[in-house]
Amino acid sequence: MSDIHIRKSGQAGRITFTRPKALNAMSYDMCLAIDAAMRAWATDGTVKLVVIDAEGDKAFCAGGDIAELYDTGTKGDYSYGRTFWRDEYRLNALIFEYKKPVISFMQGFTMGGGVGIGCHGTHRVVGESSQIAMPEVGIGLVPDVGGSLMLALAPDHLGEYLGMTAARMGADDAILAGFADYFIPQDGWPALIAALEETGQARLAEEAAQAAPAGNLRTVRKDIAKYFGKDRLEDIVAGLKAEDSTFTIKTLKSLNRNSPLSMACTLEMLRRLRADGPAVRRALDLEYRYTFRAMAQSDFLEGIRAQIIDKDRNPQWQYAGQAVPAQAVEDMLAPLGADALTFEEVLR
Repeated sequence: MSDIHIRKSGQAGRITFTRPKALNAMSYDMCLAIDAAMRAWATDGTVKLVVIDAEGDKAFCAGGDIAELYDTGTKGDYSYGRTFWRDEYRLNALIFEYKKPVISFMQGFTMGGGVGIGCHGTHRVVGESSQIAMPEVGIGLVPDVGGSLMLALAPDHLGEYLGMTAARMGADDAILAGFADYFIPQDGWPALIAALEETGQARLAEEAAQAAPAGNLRTVRKDIAKYFGKDRLEDIVAGLKAEDSTFTIKTLKSLNRNSPLSMACTLEMLRRLRADGPAVRRALDLEYRYTFRAMAQSDFLEGIRAQIIDKDRNPQWQYAGQAVPAQAVEDMLAPLGADALTFEEVLR
């Protein structure tokens, strides 16, 4: 497959995204290819670890390839999207639960589906150019691919802030929020990957780590804790509107761009994950409840139209300028019954 290069090299299973002109966006076929390789390597004694990287300077993986999702969804065919998300989430769980080290090197943009591939391994490496984000609320979705788990685990309500504003994280920010582990200058990545292939020793990544340059989140951490520790979207917005500061003005501008339904559901998902004990399968189950219904009931297709198709940046959100009804959130996150996400295909 020309979009991804999968092979064994030395003692490593190697996965490299090879469509840099498309910011290494992941298609459904790429998802299935990664899944098949990782299942095969799980029982292959010659593979000691897995290394995931990408060609190009701009992106590790800027998300899923959503053109087909929009095309099928606008025709009333929801089965393609539901199948894509189901199998993608199973792959996310597979990576999270993998019994061998999984080492990812995430330069440039790592967003959406890229987070699901790069941020669930055991050794998550970032560098000078890394920009990690969960921008789903801007297109009418919720943070998914297991990203809701990391958001729920982030300290001081950073998860609510990152999930609702779609703010980008540099290297230090990503480490602070739990999306990455190690900062390693990017000029050292090729030699490190070669050593990992030769030795099969994941500890080499840990030994190469350095202190990351201080990020932006540390400077606004107290503000985030102050405003984002509430359970309801309207309470967060009201608190921000009550004060006039650089932080509140900038944050309100970000929130006003995004789907109110998506943001309200994101808050509820993080609340439930903390209450029930955050676990990757629980997170993916909640996410799938939303994405299964996304094309028929949420702002997803309108968000894609406004941001990607027509590019007018003027989405007509369902609950623009009003409080999102609690019932609307409950409807999006209600159990799916026979359609619920299952993990029988996930390697144990």
